[in-house]
Amino acid sequence: MKDVVTAGVDGTPESLSAILWAAREAQLRQARLRLLHAWVLLAPEPERRPPADRDQNYWPHRMMHAATAEVRTRFPDLPVEMMLVPKDPLDALREAAEVSDLLVLGAKDLGPVSRYALSELGLKLVPRTDAPTVLVHARQEAAAQQDRAVLVGLSLHDPCVSLLDFAFAAASRRQTTLRVLHGRHLPSYAYNRGGGVEAGAAREAAQDARLELSAALDPWREKYPDLAVDHQVAMQGPVPALVHHAADAELLVVGRRHRHRHRLPGPRIGRVVQSVVHRAPCPVAVVPHEGTPSRG
Repeated sequence: MKDVVTAGVDGTPESLSAILWAAREAQLRQARLRLLHAWVLLAPEPERRPPADRDQNYWPHRMMHAATAEVRTRFPDLPVEMMLVPKDPLDALREAAEVSDLLVLGAKDLGPVSRYALSELGLKLVPRTDAPTVLVHARQEAAAQQDRAVLVGLSLHDPCVSLLDFAFAAASRRQTTLRVLHGRHLPSYAYNRGGGVEAGAAREAAQDARLELSAALDPWREKYPDLAVDHQVAMQGPVPALVHHAADAELLVVGRRHRHRHRLPGPRIGRVVQSVVHRAPCPVAVVPHEGTPSRG
């Protein structure tokens, strides 16, 4: 554990929401909050800060101090660090993620239909870091203060150890329920020749999935005996299932397979993760985990 939560700062409303979400998370983890703003044209920082009229980084300083003031108003005892980095934001945030337990970024809010717009920076950054990354849009830090469950989407095809470790720990820190959701399509044998669903076969497939999911969670229930865990199976694609069940969640946790540099032409965020991030109504944590690389 590095005991550092890093939040990207760019002066936007979604950035402020991400900062405040990160501050609460740092408090829950008893960690430091690191605020980072990166821009290739930042001037070198002098040993002594010059007067405002001669400060070449006046606006970045003003933005960082405003963000810090918001944090200290709500979390007065939280250790806060400010970093101005004269680098490309992608490089700076990727390097910061390597020395952080968690990276938190703002995502643009395009309204109730589109929900999320993950920026070009986020699309490039999320698949290039091995640190969990949380994406927050404007006003979402308010939802984090309510007594809501943590929701994790679980595939049963991969080990997903780091994903479950993150989800169980997040729910435990918040002293709230962890809801584990597994979504899968009905198997081919559940359909008749006319394309209709055979009710008995569908029930059998759902029961098999529930037993498989319960067995996968048994070791984690033993590790967290005092945590309320609710597991559900949705016989539909994972994206609509997760988006629907995230309506009353404080945090949605999804997995992303670790990078496989020699198997894929370049790092990608993955179809399911990208779709969920764009549509989820709550903050989304993307957690890298081991698994077989997919084409999605």
